[in-house]
Parts: sequence; structure tokens; C-alpha cells
Amino acid sequence: MNDIELRQFQAPRGPFGLMKRMYRYIIPETQRTLEYWRQTAEQIPDTELKKQALASISGKAFHCIGGSVYAAVNLPVRHTLIQLIVAYQTISDYLDNLCDRSTSLDPDDFRLLHQSMLDAVNPAAEPVHYYALRDEQEDGGYLLHLVETCQSCIRKLPGYEAAMPYILDLARLYTDLQVYKHIKPELREAALMDWWNLHKERTPELRWNEFAAATGSTLGVFMLFLAASDPHLTDSGAAAIHRSYFPHVCGLHILLDYLIDQNEDRIGGDLNFCNDYEDTETMVDRFVFIVNRAREDVSSVPDSSFHRMIIEGLLALYLSDPKVSEQQEVRLVSKRLMKKSPLMRLFFFVNSRWIRRQL
Repeated sequence: MNDIELRQFQAPRGPFGLMKRMYRYIIPETQRTLEYWRQTAEQIPDTELKKQALASISGKAFHCIGGSVYAAVNLPVRHTLIQLIVAYQTISDYLDNLCDRSTSLDPDDFRLLHQSMLDAVNPAAEPVHYYALRDEQEDGGYLLHLVETCQSCIRKLPGYEAAMPYILDLARLYTDLQVYKHIKPELREAALMDWWNLHKERTPELRWNEFAAATGSTLGVFMLFLAASDPHLTDSGAAAIHRSYFPHVCGLHILLDYLIDQNEDRIGGDLNFCNDYEDTETMVDRFVFIVNRAREDVSSVPDSSFHRMIIEGLLALYLSDPKVSEQQEVRLVSKRLMKKSPLMRLFFFVNSRWIRRQL
């Protein structure tokens, strides 16, 4: 396994075992955790902040359900991992809502808000006043509570010291993306292109929009959270995970998210990275390329079958979304990507639809 020094976790052996754990342990606890944060958000004094916090939970609960799949690998510490993953993803979804529907277009405001995500993954960080550069400031301690919950959970992960540099790398890239994609519409693409030029040697096979998409995923962070639950995690083991997830698994995740959100983003005037493709055929070809590279990247990581399930699950999760049937171009892309799908992907497709109906 070369320099990959990760210990084997007791990962599910196949899709049936994974979904059994999801239904029995992970989904119920994730839903209880989300309900706690929903009740907490109900107490936010500022009307706009409360609105966006509640909308991020009600409209994006599936992000937390999907992210919590990593807790299914190490059941003895699932409580800590679920608490951590849900809190971190809730920060991400809340801030995304705030910035997408922002009363501000100030990049300094966006960067200060997202400092909370950097502080959340640094247990030694001292939280600051994240709302200092915007009009809406009174959240009743909601964002601070999310940050401190992450820090508290991280202190329980014995291998976090090895994982932290790689988590911070992904968190910094995520923060940069959120700043550049939410500034004045006429400045966004140029800013993202300049940013890509600083980093494109890291992902020479990707286009600028695909690199940007990869930086918008939290999956690499979640996998590193899981790895940090192993007291024997080494620097080389953490580096291997980072390489196996960024950029292709992460890129596939967010490109699928943008694929199904094209109508919403068009209406809302939001940047959508799928719009940069010349035509539908090119977009499908690039998706297939990224799927294949993602499979290659995870093939040498311990418990590679679990990571292969993550890739198939991503395709099933997003292509089963009701928004697919509402968009003709997206339906065409979905049919191409689902054509001759392996049974595993079809299994996750059916389960994803069932779970959505329960939320």
C-alpha cells in the first residue's frame, strides 16, 4: 500500500450492510441532531438570520444525512462523528444561504463569516465576531455554538493532529471559493479564474470550473474526520486520504449539486459551474471523466469498496432528486449517466428516493 498507513476500519462490506447501518443508527441520530439545531435556530433574534438558518436546515437536511454516512464506518464513535459532521455541514449550509441571499456583496464580510469554518476545525482557535461586517448580527450565539460544538467533538478524535493540516487545506480552499463566488456578479468569474491560476498546477487535468467545484465539497473533510478517529493515523495516511478525495471525488460531488440546481441558480442569479460547458455532450463527457478518475483515486485506499460506494451513492443521490425531472437538459444528462448503471448505483438510487420521502 506504499505510504498509506491507515488502519482498517470496520467498514460495511457492501451496499446492503451500509444501508442497514444507515437506517438503524445513522439516519435516526442525524435527524435528532438536526432537530436540535432547528430548535436552536428558532431562538435566533434577528429575523433574516433566523430565516436563513431555518431554511438551510429544512432545505438541505439531505446534506447532513449524506455526510453522516462516514459515521457508519466506525460505529463505536458514531455519536461524536455525527455531532461533528452535522455541525460543520450546518455551518456550511447556513453561510451558503446567507451569502446567496445576502444583503451584502462585501468580500471581507464573506471571508469573516467563513472564518467560522476555519475556526471550527482548529480546536485551539479563539472565535471572533463573525457578523461584524454586516447589518444582521444578533443570532443569539447560534453560529458560535456550532463552531464550539465542532471544536469540542474534534478534541475527542485521537488522530486529529495528523489530519488537521489536510483538513485546513480543504477548509481554506472552501473559504476562498465562497468569497469569490458571492461577490458582485460581474466580478465573480474573473476572480475565480485568477484564483484558479494560482492553484491550477494542483489539478492540471481539470478546467477552472471543475477545480472550483472540487473546492466546494465537504466530503474530504468528513473522511478526514473519520480517519482522525483512529489513534494510529499518520501524516502519510492523512495525505493519502486527501489525495484520494481531492479533487475528483469532491469535484463530482459539487458538479452533481450544480447540475440539478441549474434552474434555481438561473432564477436566483447565482453562479453555476455547469454553465461553463460548451454543450450537453461535453458536460456528460467531463462528468464521465471525473467519475472514472474518482474511482481510480480511491482504489488504493484501505476499504476502497466503501469509497466506491460513496461515488455510486453520490450519483444515485443527486440523480434521484425531484429537480432532475423538472429540467429537460438535466434529464438527458441523468439518462446518460445512469445508462448501464451497476446494480449498486441502482440500489442506492431506490434508497435515496425512499429516504427523501421520509424527510
